[in-house]
Amino acid sequence: MKLTFLGTGTAHGVPYIGCGCAVCTSSDKRNRRSRTSALLEYDGKNVLIDTSPDLRTQVLENDIKRIDAILLTHTHADHLHGLDDIRIFNLIQKSSVPLYARKTHIREIKERFSYAFRKSQGLVPRVDLKEIRGEFDLFGKIVRSFKVTHTANADVTGYRIENFAYITDCKTLPKKSMEMLTGLEVLVINALRYEKHDGHFNLEEALALIDELKPKRAYLTHMSHEFDYEKLCRELPANVRPAYDGLSIEF
Repeated sequence: MKLTFLGTGTAHGVPYIGCGCAVCTSSDKRNRRSRTSALLEYDGKNVLIDTSPDLRTQVLENDIKRIDAILLTHTHADHLHGLDDIRIFNLIQKSSVPLYARKTHIREIKERFSYAFRKSQGLVPRVDLKEIRGEFDLFGKIVRSFKVTHTANADVTGYRIENFAYITDCKTLPKKSMEMLTGLEVLVINALRYEKHDGHFNLEEALALIDELKPKRAYLTHMSHEFDYEKLCRELPANVRPAYDGLSIEF
């Protein structure tokens, strides 16, 4: 399997609009972070994780020609509102794209993108909404979904496929979810900033989870402009790296 980080930033992205800090004005491309999403490739299939508002640019920069399925973590705008850009893949592939999400998230998708589900001949994103119930088969591999707590009013779906797990916008993990995350080769986890936040892991909390789960490798995503790439690399354990837009890893 191969994972490409399409976006590794917060809802604001990096650089922040109107900010003149050292990271936002950095010439290091690894400090430029579009809104969080990723592409998982295996057995000739492209599985998109989240439809970032920056999806069009991410697709062009990574030369993505096909999307075979979408795994949605949750419906916050920075993870969903690029859904309209799926239209071009509908045209290229001459088919709808299956989108896997929890029941509550499907309801919100239908509300926000109601035009896509009306009987219309117009050019709209065509997705085949599939409700997640535990684990499911996706192109011959078992996807295990699990609950992630983001805020009091927002739950997120995490995903494990074989020895890879992807978690974003996490503040706490229920015990059952923790039990599903042992024996990982690769863990992707959010780390928003240095100081604590009400709805996201900060760096200390993300590293504590990594230390408890003990994956062979871990990558940080959903990072703010507090983190300079080179400086953060020097602060991290050897098996933990900050991800950056365009980074590809194989496992």
